[in-house]
Amino acid sequence: MGFLDNSGDIILDAVLTDTGRKRLARGDGSFNIAKFALADDEINYGLYNKNNASGSAYYDLDILQTPVLEAFTNNTSTLKSKLITISRTNLLYLPILKLNENKGVSDGQRDSTFNVHLVAVDSDTVTNVGSNTQGVINGFKPSSNNTVISFDQGLDTSDLTPTIKIDPDLKESQYIIQIDHRLGSIVSGDGENVANYSFLDDDNIATYYFTMGSGGNNSGFISEIEPTEDANDSSVAGRRGTRFRFAIKSSDNLENSIFLFTQIGLTANVTVNAVACRAIDSIVKIMGGTTGYSVELPIRYIKKA
Repeated sequence: MGFLDNSGDIILDAVLTDTGRKRLARGDGSFNIAKFALADDEINYGLYNKNNASGSAYYDLDILQTPVLEAFTNNTSTLKSKLITISRTNLLYLPILKLNENKGVSDGQRDSTFNVHLVAVDSDTVTNVGSNTQGVINGFKPSSNNTVISFDQGLDTSDLTPTIKIDPDLKESQYIIQIDHRLGSIVSGDGENVANYSFLDDDNIATYYFTMGSGGNNSGFISEIEPTEDANDSSVAGRRGTRFRFAIKSSDNLENSIFLFTQIGLTANVTVNAVACRAIDSIVKIMGGTTGYSVELPIRYIKKA
């Protein structure tokens, strides 16, 4: 890994994803570049200097000459801030994804002590910690779960009334979710549908695609937020788009073994509702398919010690 020299010519440094390299290695014709993505992860737009004495051609020179890392293939470390193209020039706000913790809509409030969602991985943990405890997801039996994670999408500003729908080209109708497959999988809010992941990379990160109105096990995760919904029920202050709701099922490895807890877990037990628990910290990444806006949600898997 190194830095690209941006002091002179423009350099285009592109790499294949893990999936692309795997298909290329097969040599069976399945390799076909269909999409590409751009991002500005390492760019500091604060370097724009409109007071540069040399004139307007030099206002953005420091930005253009910023050293950036060479492209690398680890999908969990790159493309955090994707670029999009919108032809309209009258946009004052862009949509975001925001966790909805309004009780009664999502019942997805985080644990008040650790400020994360807790996933109880086995029956013993659920029984002792309590499935009705705030922030605890029943990962052992999702169909009995009382905590559903919800993300609202829209324009988070009080300058725009929420009683008008968001513009169609800004509404998310597809979501991309990434989760460590060693630890858990994505299920519907009612726990009835265990979603099918699209691919599993070499780091055991499972990627799920959800499309509004689709059928099968990946249906029922996305709903439209109606303009008639009470303004206090959404986490987005302005015009709303869609809501993505899900829960997490713990893996068999976590349910039946402490191996991963000893290998990648916290060095000390944590106390939840006066119960000592082993713990593993992880994240779930939620990304909009239209805008590329992404959020990383901290998750803590717990198992009664």
